[in-house]
Amino acid sequence: MDRGGGPIFKRRHFDNPWVFNLLITNYAVFYFGLAIFDSSHRKIHWFFWVIVGLLAVWNVFRIYKQREEITMMSIIAYVVGLAGLPLIFLMY
Repeated sequence: MDRGGGPIFKRRHFDNPWVFNLLITNYAVFYFGLAIFDSSHRKIHWFFWVIVGLLAVWNVFRIYKQREEITMMSIIAYVVGLAGLPLIFLMY
């Protein structure tokens, strides 16, 4: 008797799309980095730009790792999501 190997007991995992998780991570790291490294003189500390550079490297790595799942909708969602980062920077 097979207990768990059949198609009835396969795990179905409907998670958030990887682009959504990547964008949430981008916004969180960008916002908290901006909040931590913003000085009172409205000048950004140099370490904030290091964080943004590392975030860009992380994005390239994640996109490369998920390249089989890239669709036109995920590209559009990613580009629209990234367009909000400069808006946060300007509004802060």
